[in-house]
Amino acid sequence: MAAPDVRKEMPPVKLPREEFERRYRGRFVDPVFQPLQRELDAIVAAAWDAYSHSRKAPLTRKAGAGFADPEYEIAVDWLAAREAILEAQRRHDDAAAQPRILIVNGSARSEHTCPGETSKTWRLVKLAEPVLAEMGFAVDILDLSRLTSEYGRQIYPCKSCVATAMPLCHWPCSCYPNHSLGQTDDWMNEIYPLWVAAHGILIVAPVNWYHAPTPLKAMMDRLVCADGGNPDPTSTHGKHAGQAKALELKGWPYPRHLAGRHFGLVIHGDSGGAETLRRSLSDWLTDMALISAGRTAEAEGYIGYMEPYATSHQALDEDHEFHDEVRNAARALGNAVKLARAGKLENPAKGLVEPDPK
Repeated sequence: MAAPDVRKEMPPVKLPREEFERRYRGRFVDPVFQPLQRELDAIVAAAWDAYSHSRKAPLTRKAGAGFADPEYEIAVDWLAAREAILEAQRRHDDAAAQPRILIVNGSARSEHTCPGETSKTWRLVKLAEPVLAEMGFAVDILDLSRLTSEYGRQIYPCKSCVATAMPLCHWPCSCYPNHSLGQTDDWMNEIYPLWVAAHGILIVAPVNWYHAPTPLKAMMDRLVCADGGNPDPTSTHGKHAGQAKALELKGWPYPRHLAGRHFGLVIHGDSGGAETLRRSLSDWLTDMALISAGRTAEAEGYIGYMEPYATSHQALDEDHEFHDEVRNAARALGNAVKLARAGKLENPAKGLVEPDPK
């Protein structure tokens, strides 16, 4: 087979200055900005300069020792994200440290924005939290509803670098921030260390149209770099597609950066799809070499099945059996983590080499 080329045929996306300015100034339609037009003119001109010169990472330094190309100029924000991950891994590996569980609230719903009411998912998170705390775990809660309700919270889309070549997908993700495109405040650099530090992960989520809610799916997509991602961007000199293809074809090891952590799931719906989403999330996590804490730790159910949405919280109040399922999912996950840390629960796949790790 001939060496693969890099295919390019999509239409251009570069904006002319007047269209760029129209979009940029659209952020400042509030009349409070009217007296600041002179200042805005200067800011827009600076933003155009960054955009027109494609300054994705304006602050860089030489990568230094430990990288394939120590002289390569690498983004300082990526280096900071990498150091946070390395520190989280050190905490994870410290046998004397308190074990950690990460609970992920996968719902976009929040009382602090348009729905005007707390989500049932959040209530289930708060059922599981004290169970794990009483078992002696440090519990971190990742509340993905903050994407819809908190200023400056973003999870940008995955750009699918993996589909060009696995080594082009860096660990942690180097696609963001992109300052020239205004793609800043990406939350994932704070989320990656939470996953790395955790010994167990409990995802609590509702079903949205038979699928994961948008915030949860955005995080899932951006965690692709944890499953085979390249920890050294200098080996591809940033996003050099041809170099990444050549590196993959030499034989890529597909490092599993989250392997061995245990997981549990609590999935709820109101009319359909809970089983489908639970299975899908379980497949995703096991594909990343995380380990299910067992069927009890993978709960699914319906709250107020086919009843009005308006009374769904009351339905949850009365569904004591589902409360117990949630608590049992937390207990099963906690038990699995404790047994594994004590050397009493071995991964049956330990030491096995995958013939096709993709």
